[in-house]
Amino acid sequence: MPRTPLVAVGAELDAGELERYSRQIRLPQIGLEGQRRLKNARVLVLGAGGLGSPVLLYLAGAGVGTIGIVDEDAVDVSNLQRQTIHTTAAVGTSKVRSAAASIRRLNPLVNVEVHDTRLTGRNAARILSAYDLVIDGTDNFATRYLANDTAALLGLPYVWGSVLRFDGQVSVFWQNAPGGGVTLRDVFPVAPGDDEVESCAVAGVLGPLCATVGAAMATEALKLIVGFGELLLGRMLVVDALDGSYTNVPFQRPAPATSQAPTEGTAMTDDSAATPQPAPTAAPASISPTELAARLAAREEGTDDFVLVDVREPWEREIVAINGSALIPLASLLSEAAAEIMPRDETVIVHCHHDGRSRYAREVLLQSGWSNVTFVEGGIDAWATEVDPALPRY
Repeated sequence: MPRTPLVAVGAELDAGELERYSRQIRLPQIGLEGQRRLKNARVLVLGAGGLGSPVLLYLAGAGVGTIGIVDEDAVDVSNLQRQTIHTTAAVGTSKVRSAAASIRRLNPLVNVEVHDTRLTGRNAARILSAYDLVIDGTDNFATRYLANDTAALLGLPYVWGSVLRFDGQVSVFWQNAPGGGVTLRDVFPVAPGDDEVESCAVAGVLGPLCATVGAAMATEALKLIVGFGELLLGRMLVVDALDGSYTNVPFQRPAPATSQAPTEGTAMTDDSAATPQPAPTAAPASISPTELAARLAAREEGTDDFVLVDVREPWEREIVAINGSALIPLASLLSEAAAEIMPRDETVIVHCHHDGRSRYAREVLLQSGWSNVTFVEGGIDAWATEVDPALPRY
């Protein structure tokens, strides 16, 4: 679908450029004009690591005229499993300079601007304002939220990606998007603390997954620059490398919160105002399959009450299912039909094949008004291993 291109048409292409980009120019959605927009584009990439590696190489290969790189780290040998823009010879050297050298070897026509520094509140606006869009491949929440907030302030599109273990997510956030914008805070309003989440260094990450997610991020950048296709704006692409599944989860900017004044006939008494109300019990983030089995037995006896939600696809459920669960595919999680199955005041337990999609489903539900949501560790695969070995596995 045609859209308004983000970048103006640049200078004419010379013979070398026409030959280099010929396979891309043949695409009617890009053509000569689109290639000249790419040549004229200025893109900032935050992080020259697992996600930054494929992003930078694909942007350079596509002919993005100016690529900025922000990273303060040095190349470590443990990076090489997934950060394929670097080589063994680069270990111990600056990541931005190593990445710049790789880009120049791939495409000497690209101008590379290195920012060998950490993005901070003091330099973020100055650095970001020199570019047309921002691609965030960083791995810490403080930088992500700073980049999101600065891009929103400057009106820049912000392409975001994340990977951990076998799970990846990609989306586009843009405060000033035509037809209504969204930002990272519309999905995840508050940055989690460092002690609340695991890092790749602790939990691990599958190298090829970085390439999958990074390539998707680079694709979104090209679509923005040239003005073709449907952006991942207002939806999250969720990748589960264990399942081989790709799911689109829609979201939107939450409605502003409104205070509710007491209605006539429901005035608060002095006693009710002074009496502290009990705080709701926080649900654990996850439970094991054996804990779920015990809770299902208790629910059957009437001593527990919750909704067990299967966020897999219908074809997966045809293979195997947990008795007593309701199917709500991840892409339908926020639909009206889903809300009828799992009202916001209910206790909800979610599961998938392993637990990549269910982890994400829990976060989406918590940010969308549900207060008591738990996911099943290891999903139905762990259930079949630990609780009911007679069930088929896939």
